[in-house]
Amino acid sequence: MPKGSDLLVAALENEGVKRIFGIPGEENLDFVESLRGSSIELILTRHEQAAAFMAATHGRLTGKPGVCLTTLGPGALNLTTGAAYAQLGAMPMVMITGQKAVLSSRQAQFQIVDIVSVMRPLTKLTRQIVAPRLIPTAVREAFRVAQEERPGAVHIELPEDIAAATIDDPGVVPAHPVEIPLASEAALDRAARIIMSAERPLVMLGAASSRPRSRDDLARFVLRTRIPFFTTQMGKGSVAGGSELYMGTAALSERDYVHEAIEQADVIVTIGHDTVEKPPFIMGPGGPQVIHVGYLPAHVEQVYFPQTELIGDLGPSLRLLADRLEGNIANAQALLPLRDGILSRIAERATEARLIPQRLVHDVRQVMPPDGILALDNGMYKIWFARNYRTRVANSLLLDNALATMGAGLPSAIMAALLYPQRRVMAVCGDGGFMMNSQELETAVRLKLNLVVLVIEDHAFGMIRWKQATDQFQDFGMTFANPDFVAYAQAYGAKGTRVRAVDELRPALEAAFAGGGVHLVVVPIDYSENTRVLVDELRQRLPTPAPAANTDGTTA
Repeated sequence: MPKGSDLLVAALENEGVKRIFGIPGEENLDFVESLRGSSIELILTRHEQAAAFMAATHGRLTGKPGVCLTTLGPGALNLTTGAAYAQLGAMPMVMITGQKAVLSSRQAQFQIVDIVSVMRPLTKLTRQIVAPRLIPTAVREAFRVAQEERPGAVHIELPEDIAAATIDDPGVVPAHPVEIPLASEAALDRAARIIMSAERPLVMLGAASSRPRSRDDLARFVLRTRIPFFTTQMGKGSVAGGSELYMGTAALSERDYVHEAIEQADVIVTIGHDTVEKPPFIMGPGGPQVIHVGYLPAHVEQVYFPQTELIGDLGPSLRLLADRLEGNIANAQALLPLRDGILSRIAERATEARLIPQRLVHDVRQVMPPDGILALDNGMYKIWFARNYRTRVANSLLLDNALATMGAGLPSAIMAALLYPQRRVMAVCGDGGFMMNSQELETAVRLKLNLVVLVIEDHAFGMIRWKQATDQFQDFGMTFANPDFVAYAQAYGAKGTRVRAVDELRPALEAAFAGGGVHLVVVPIDYSENTRVLVDELRQRLPTPAPAANTDGTTA
């Protein structure tokens, strides 16, 4: 007779699961034994948080839930950041954790934490399985909930006595197709009228536009309507940035050069915008009319309150909208003349002979082919890559602008390299974020991946240090020392290279890819451009404020 753990593995195979990431404990041993004879690969990581980042990235890249595994208590608690990463980033993921026996209490409260309650605010669904017969339905429901709009994290807790209990096999629950409704005819007609009457229309592509299911229809919508577009950070790449309609990426909420187009637009069509992202623009009185196109209704915020909505399956709904709009938008390209000025100013100093962010982004772009995947950690460099790195293929720049947690870059790159071994994959990490999950270099080496890890070294938590300076606080509490990163990589069986001059960067990256295996390249960064470009230069774009009126009606 099968055990509960056998039923769980069979249910996971039924969902098409190929890999599980994590660190088992003694409460998972029945499950591990069931996995041993299955078609599912167990990939041991060196920290549970990294396992969650890998599983979430699987969900982001494939649209199907990734799976991670931990034991009870401390192991399960280490998943919480990964759960929030998937939940805020709308990445489908299923977490499986162990627990002490629920039908007996031989170890009293040792290591027991109420993980179901811990996970409740961090997930779409969390439950403890209390009988083996419930396993097939619990797994089917977990995958359905994780994957449906809005995707996110789901948690299942399997106590060790339920995993070990034998039972007649109740069989798996087959998956059934679930179709997302289309936008209504009335909403399509209303949106079409507004867009056709616009004098300066603009399209914004948000995080949900990067869903694998919608990207082809989204690209066709842009080409059929010929309306210029910009992207949010997480929407970057959903339509090829090489298009002559691309206006830039909103790496900042205001002031940046792409905001010249945003400020002049009278209608902005936001496709897949999720307000979990840092605002790509701030709505206010007298601003443009906003049409929200999404899988789900808009989440109204102080900075985002669209005047009309088009809700339904993005791809097919955009197809229907394009049928109404194609050839009927008199002013479709009214803002396009701004494009060359915006992009040329962003590209300034890209070939300067200093290791400044613009040159770093330029050289990385030269090394990466159009389908190469860049997985960013979180730090000051993320703003520069968001605004300066041109994408030509969907989901080829993986960054997190939702939870925006440090430590996710390397695990995300490992997942991308596993899924796409034929493509170049690079993790870009600051020295602070890299050290938060650097132990996963061993995982990448053990898996025999081809992966380049670029570590940007400034010996500081650079973004916070920059904000500290721009807010006119004293430089305090943000700097640290680093290990010898080349020797550190070699200690894990990886290769290591240190770049010392600007003309060494591109050859070092090319050599790292050509050599294969896991290769860490460490490069120093000159962040003096942060204040010059992102503060002083952009401040000059602000209009001169009108003189304040005195109480007697004169100006001050």
